[in-house]
Amino acid sequence: MKEMMAPGTNMSPCNGEIENGFCKGNMSAIEENQEVSDGLSQPNAGKPPRNHPGMRHCISQASLGATSALEPNTVMLGLKSPSSDNCAYVPIFRSGSYSEMGPKQYMEDEHIRIDNLREQVDESKDLLSQGAYYGVFDGHGGTDAASFTQNNLLNFILEDSHFPSMVKKAVRNAFQKADNTLADTKSLDSSSGTTALIALILGRTMLIANAGDSRAVLGKRGRAIELSKDHKPNATSEKLRIEKLGGVIFDGYLNGQLSVARALGDWHIKGAKGSKGLLISDPEFEEVVLSEEDEFLIIGCDGLWDVMSSQYAVTIVRKELMLHNDPEKCSKFLVKEALKRNCCDNLTVLVICFSPDPPPRIEIPKTTRRRSISAEGLDLLKGVLSDI
Repeated sequence: MKEMMAPGTNMSPCNGEIENGFCKGNMSAIEENQEVSDGLSQPNAGKPPRNHPGMRHCISQASLGATSALEPNTVMLGLKSPSSDNCAYVPIFRSGSYSEMGPKQYMEDEHIRIDNLREQVDESKDLLSQGAYYGVFDGHGGTDAASFTQNNLLNFILEDSHFPSMVKKAVRNAFQKADNTLADTKSLDSSSGTTALIALILGRTMLIANAGDSRAVLGKRGRAIELSKDHKPNATSEKLRIEKLGGVIFDGYLNGQLSVARALGDWHIKGAKGSKGLLISDPEFEEVVLSEEDEFLIIGCDGLWDVMSSQYAVTIVRKELMLHNDPEKCSKFLVKEALKRNCCDNLTVLVICFSPDPPPRIEIPKTTRRRSISAEGLDLLKGVLSDI
């Protein structure tokens, strides 16, 4: 992500039933899904790339505990509930990450990967099943905001009184707390800012929370399903909100200063706390109940998506996993491919697999017509064409 200045834990004991490994508590209070701001759209297919305007890597593995069967209409934790007809499915997490500074002078990206969330949660939270947490934080104006958010956002979520009974509310509160702390902490540069995109998995339910232009893309049997929106100032919904408040978009930049419409920090742009500013830190949410068709998740900063479509990235990762089944190598491959395409930004990519096995070969039903291209080749061709 690029910045340009304009010219001239406390939780009450569980008194309810245990559901899916969590304290269900007072279910009448868990109605956050009805908030207008949490309205979720259907995931879209991969879209073409946007116009162009130290190195770290690691790998680890953990498995989720088995989940219990639920009634079809049960509401759980303010999130979507797994259907009882597929309750035997248990995801296995294998994740890898890779970062490079790219052509920029400074590395301002940060990321986090926690495959076993239970180790981070206080016992009083009644988190009986395991979970996972991943995030990418694309900083600008220095490293303070990205580093602080990477180190503290998860703790803010876990310490919130609404976790784990109302997860969305806890996450929203955590984003706001991190944003306010960046303004109040004198040791931090208040003009530093960062995007924040996290994936929080509890049981089989994955919650994506995004503020900024990093992107999360689900690989579903070779199809790219975008689970986040790019909060660019010229995106239709963001543009309407900004202009309604009297702001302007100059050459794709908010008031000619910032290339994103949502971010944490950047208090030199937001102004006084509590005011209704043009730049906001509110995350948008998307939920997925993982199934056997969901093979992996790609989380990357905008440096990747500026030069590569979502579908192409999914096609490449699936092909690489079938070759070596290593998510770390997949992350590195995407970063190197983006650099070959003349990416002009820092690059950070996470690949999270949901099975210990490589993706299965896609079988095409036999027809009377002869096909001169394999299923994998056809999928790769689609990804290449979407990049043109």
